[in-house]
Amino acid sequence: MEGSNINGSYNFANTLEQHHLLLEAERIETLQVNITRRCNQACSHCHVDASPQRTEQMDLRTIDRCLEILSANKSITRLDITGGAPELNPYYKYFITEARKLSKAIDTRHNLTITVDGDPQTGEDMSYLPAFFAENRLEVIASMPHYHDECCDLQRGPGVFEKSLKGLKLLNERGYGTEGSGLLLTLVHNPIGPALPAPQSQLEIEFKRELAKFNVFFNNLITITNMPVSRFKRQLDKEGKYQDYMQLLIGSFNPEAARHIMCRSLVSIGYDGRIYDCDFNQMAGLGLAIEENSSIFNADFNRLSNRRIRYAIHCYGCTAGSGSSCSGSLA
Repeated sequence: MEGSNINGSYNFANTLEQHHLLLEAERIETLQVNITRRCNQACSHCHVDASPQRTEQMDLRTIDRCLEILSANKSITRLDITGGAPELNPYYKYFITEARKLSKAIDTRHNLTITVDGDPQTGEDMSYLPAFFAENRLEVIASMPHYHDECCDLQRGPGVFEKSLKGLKLLNERGYGTEGSGLLLTLVHNPIGPALPAPQSQLEIEFKRELAKFNVFFNNLITITNMPVSRFKRQLDKEGKYQDYMQLLIGSFNPEAARHIMCRSLVSIGYDGRIYDCDFNQMAGLGLAIEENSSIFNADFNRLSNRRIRYAIHCYGCTAGSGSSCSGSLA
């Protein structure tokens, strides 16, 4: 079966209808902002297609507009800053310090190795990051696909496991992962290759046990399904595994997970200010169904809070098994 055939044979909106699910946006609680596609790594599963060679960066005007939106919309309680490696945007620290003044919860996505590697182009030292995170009381959501070095390096590159341990220990030294500190360190696991994650609660126990052997500690673990978008999709196509993986996702559709998909309470902002239903739609180039609200410079956020969500075949990735979102499993 060719890729185009499976894409044409399955319609996510029809699947929702078959399960009597009418899922539209309910509210906007989280503003997720992708401020760069540049990264010090080029992970095999990356749906953003991030790498050191990418040049896309959110400019100051667009960041200031995001701050205006956060200030004007009291229903938005959380800012989720992502990339690439978001720390490589020159306005990263400015964005966070200004957002802190608005009394919003702030998450920063973090790949752990950027603290050790620094900026791959300029050589800028990034060792200040753990202290900056702690000073601003950020929740750090850090990529750590596995507690075995071989599995981690297979997905993220040679030597990444050791660098990640160093990054985790630096965060621990600042109080991250310590109960009662108020400094939350959340690790992110995604499977190696075309498989669904194991149960999130089970994996958290395993990760805590195994990483404690390295004197590394964290608060929570979340699981994310590898999405068949961008780099990971190309890898699946190259290995002839795309059809089987899509069949796995489609066959594992879970109505309970579908009820809690993140796009019902989140919007995703691209580096250029365009608005998307989620990060995955952003990377697939699928804009909002309400085209006149496509940019933060013309959007009516009251209207967006109950918008019709634009679905595609990759949405099966969010609803397979226990479900998947930027906050982990859903069911």
